Amino acid sequence: MYYSPLRYPGGKGKILSFMKALVECNNLQDSEYVEPYVGGAAVALGLLLEGYVSRIHINDLDKAIHSFWHSILNDTENFSRKIHNTEITVDEWKKQKQIYTLEESSSFELGFAAFFLNRCNHSGVLKGGIIGGFGQHGEWKIDARFNKQDLINRIEKIAEYSSRIELYNKDTFDLLTENKKQFEKAIIYLDPPYFQKGHQLYKNHYKAFDHEEIANLVRELKGHWVISYDNVVEIKNLYDFAELREFNISYSVGTKREGAEIMFFSDKLIIPNRAIC
Repeated sequence: MYYSPLRYPGGKGKILSFMKALVECNNLQDSEYVEPYVGGAAVALGLLLEGYVSRIHINDLDKAIHSFWHSILNDTENFSRKIHNTEITVDEWKKQKQIYTLEESSSFELGFAAFFLNRCNHSGVLKGGIIGGFGQHGEWKIDARFNKQDLINRIEKIAEYSSRIELYNKDTFDLLTENKKQFEKAIIYLDPPYFQKGHQLYKNHYKAFDHEEIANLVRELKGHWVISYDNVVEIKNLYDFAELREFNISYSVGTKREGAEIMFFSDKLIIPNRAIC
């Protein structure tokens, strides 16, 4: 089941089954889980709501994405009402697009604008184009991914777990260094912006130096961690100290074939060969 109200580029929700298997194989049930690049939070929510972990720590540096999560966790009723009362039209898209770009937008307004654009844009990319185009002549229209009641149900379900969700709006380096001791016994899953094409998908994309800085930080982490990336030689070189597996996002993580993406693992983790261990 997909619990997140957000659609997110990269399709990382498909990694959830693998992460559940990893938790089971390593007897890490009831551990806390940390996701420094949370985005749509598909993995974090799946692990929490299905009882695989006891608490999740989710972080996103993007102010709009953080504002969305803050709003649904702390102002759930108003956010649900806003969804119910908002028309899904091109004119409304233009209004929400403007709110998204304005510095003076409130946190609630910004969070809703990010949510609206995510549901109405191609592939959920906030700076992408509208589904169906401005003329709405395509096969799919602007509301094709906007089932109001289903989205409200998801948000209200997540809010029921708000006491077990810690939300941050920090740079990943700061988050992990400031909470190094606290996270030592947690499972950390890092999914940084892609080395290639990251600038096309993410507002806070990385330069080569940023990728190197994160690799150096991960090298020093204690406890259990997993990191996923696009499969490029530059990233393999940065993580030559860690166990590596290749996978394709459209297949199970354990599929033995040349993959478009890669995962690295901390020492002592048992790595599932299949989605179910």
